[in-house]
Amino acid sequence: MREFLVEITTTIPEGTGQDEVDRRRAAEAVRARELAATGHLGRLWRPVGERRSIGVWRADDEEQLHEKVLGTLPLHAWMTFVVTPLEPHPNDPGYAE
Repeated sequence: MREFLVEITTTIPEGTGQDEVDRRRAAEAVRARELAATGHLGRLWRPVGERRSIGVWRADDEEQLHEKVLGTLPLHAWMTFVVTPLEPHPNDPGYAE
């Protein structure tokens, strides 16, 4: 699988009830664990003081990433994504040829 750096910003629509937000966030946590278990979610961070996430995600290609990985997130309809395809750097300490 290829790796992608993905920046995710979630914007809750005005007027959405707290019960709906809580339900989707709980489902999002479950789905994130599932994607991590299958190798599609490598790492996930939240910048201090911000309501966005930055993560390393894996998929065969960018189409699969959008359709079968990010598109399956329960909060997907409320999210915007900035996707950057990655490739190994020869000086990366974790890179092995």
